[in-house]
Order: sequence, then structure tokens, then C-alpha cells
Amino acid sequence: MFNSLKFKVILFGFIFTFFSSFGQSYFLGLFNSSIREALSITHGQFGSIFASATLCSSLLLIWVGKKIDDVNIFKFAFFVTILLSFACFFFSRITSVFLLFIGIFLMRFSGQGMMSHTASTTISRYFTRTRGRALSISWFGLSSAEFVMPVLMVYLLTIIDWQSFWIIFSITVLIILPIVSFLLIKNLNLDSREANDENKKEVEIKQWKRREVIKDYRFYIISSNMLAMPWIFTGFAVFQSFVQTSKGWGPYVIAQSFMSYSIFSVLTLFLSGFLIDKYSSRKLLIYMNIPLLLSVIVLFSFDTPVTAFVFLGLVGISNGFANILGSSTWAELYGVKYLGSIKALTTALMVFATAFGTALFGYLIDTGFTVSDIAVVSGAYIFISLILLFFVRKKLNPVII
Repeated sequence: MFNSLKFKVILFGFIFTFFSSFGQSYFLGLFNSSIREALSITHGQFGSIFASATLCSSLLLIWVGKKIDDVNIFKFAFFVTILLSFACFFFSRITSVFLLFIGIFLMRFSGQGMMSHTASTTISRYFTRTRGRALSISWFGLSSAEFVMPVLMVYLLTIIDWQSFWIIFSITVLIILPIVSFLLIKNLNLDSREANDENKKEVEIKQWKRREVIKDYRFYIISSNMLAMPWIFTGFAVFQSFVQTSKGWGPYVIAQSFMSYSIFSVLTLFLSGFLIDKYSSRKLLIYMNIPLLLSVIVLFSFDTPVTAFVFLGLVGISNGFANILGSSTWAELYGVKYLGSIKALTTALMVFATAFGTALFGYLIDTGFTVSDIAVVSGAYIFISLILLFFVRKKLNPVII
């Protein structure tokens, strides 16, 4: 089992999604207060810098991300590893607003963008029959980091300065990930696929190119639902200190409640993996954002510390679905031949959505919006996108050839 290519590909995905945490909003948000204090900037200024840097990274990702369709995956993974290590080191040298912009750009592009793109595209391309379960295990890497990192970082930041952390991260990435890539995927090529069941006939579907996908109206309706989680959760994650202060919660409440988020995210990951393999991503898509809608209703309605655990628990459920559906849906609908370029676009849109969420939340906070007001704005978006998806749910089928 441990020597099988199937196991190695899954383990590769798990480790890469774990290390993608360094560029994720929830992780960078943990350093929000320290960075703002060091540079003497406001919530809105930090949000604008974060958003503009993230937006630039999403535009670059569209071009660089598609190269995974043409380049050997081991070489591609090695390039991403070096990039992430450099980004972490650069982040430790931030001393001005300009360097903060460059640092966030590098972290978002290498961590949130390229690391997760490399992992999810490799898994989605290789697996067919068990794609859902393979993606669920792979994304468990990110959930594991989300469970451990927040509380650990909040505690360690009381005894170690934040710049030192990023030097440690840089060295760790440079030592571990090249070895992982060499041991796990050095024999993987672009045509490697999971063995099919000989008793089951494979259905041939149209392999869509990216330029065809962007002309398909279904792509935009699905994307509007896929992008709800990135912009809404990113906004709350980056400005978690504002939410915590506004609600009157203690300094460790949100950090501790991330454990609730991680637990429910993991449970949903494994459940959705089996459900996708049994029923398909297209049939589950309509249920993905219902827990997210309930979460903002809870945040609007209650102020007790328990609210943080319920809110993030519900977000975790939607996140568990979104992590897998965000990869498997496109493979089911548009095929895997050009999946790298399609995923580069959808990942870039996801990164753009996080930029939008950060900028919007920062602007709303600076103009006097309360947490409840922001919850209403978020809920309205989720509800409208769900209604649109409901009307096209029966048309989400691949083109059979």
C-alpha cells in the first residue's frame, strides 16, 4: 500500500495542502495585529494592501497555473516549493507598507494559490473512480493545519517575535518539501491515471478548453456559489480581531473556535468524499452553501462566546464541501485533459474573491458597519447565488461523446 502510486499521490496532496496554510487568509490574519502595530496602519489600510496584493497574485496565477498541463509535475512542484520558501523569508523582512504589499503578494501567490492548485489539480487529474475520497484525504492536510496552527501561533506570538516565525517557516519548507516531492511523485507524469474497474465501462466526455469554459453560462453560476466561501470567510478571518472586539469575546475565543471549524470541516471532508463518489459533485453542489448561510444568521443573531464555535462550525461544514467540490465539479463537467488551465482560472477567481472580501470588509469596517451589518450583506449574496444555482441544477451534466 505505502509503495503504491495511488497512496503517494494522496500523501503528496495532503502535505502540499498542509503547507499551503502559510499563504491562507486565516493564517496571515493571525499576524494582522502584530503587522498593523509594527507599521502603524489601520484595519482598512491593511485590508486594502491585502486585497490589492491578493488581486495581483490572482492575475499572475491564471498564466503560471496553466503550466501544470505542460510541465512534469515533479519539476512544477519543486518550483512552487522554492517560491514558497523565498516568500516566507521575504515576509520576515517586512519593514514598510511597500514591502508588506510584496510580501503578501508572494505569500498569496505561492501559498494559497500555487500550493493548493498543485495539490488539487494533481489529485483530480490522477483519480477518476475515487476522486472524491482522494480529494477529501488531500484537503485534510489544510484542515489539520487549521486545527493546530491558530491556537499554537497565538500562544507562541506571546514569546517569539512574528518575524522570526517566518524565517523558521522558510527553512522548514526548503528542507521538507523537495524531499517529499522526490519520494512521492518523481515517477508521476501527465498521463498517469488511476486504474479503472475492468467491469465498468468508462463514459467518454468532452474535454473542454479554457476558452470554451468561459463561454459557458453554467460556469459563472457555479463560480458565484464557489466564491461565496472565499470572500466571506476571508473577510472574517483577516479581521477576526475586529469581530472579537466587537462581540466582546476574550483574546483566545476565535483561536479556540477554529478547532470547531476544523473538526466539522474534516468530518464533512470525509463524508462528502464518499457522497461525491456515489452521487456526483453536481448533485451535491446545491447543498454546499446552506451551512454558510446559517452561519451568518447565527453571527447576526447572537453575541455570546459560544456563537464563535457555532459560527465557525457551520462555516467548517461548507468549507469541507467546497474544498472537494471546487476541484471535482470541474473535472466531472469539463474533463481532465485541460484541467490545469481551468483550475488555474478558478483558483485565480478564488484568490480574487479573497481580495474582494478583504477590501470590502476593511472598507465596511472603516465606514462604521457593525459585525451584524456585514453578516446581512454576506447572507444576501449567499441567498441570491443559491437561487441561481437552484434554477440550473438539472442542466449540470457533462457533454457525452
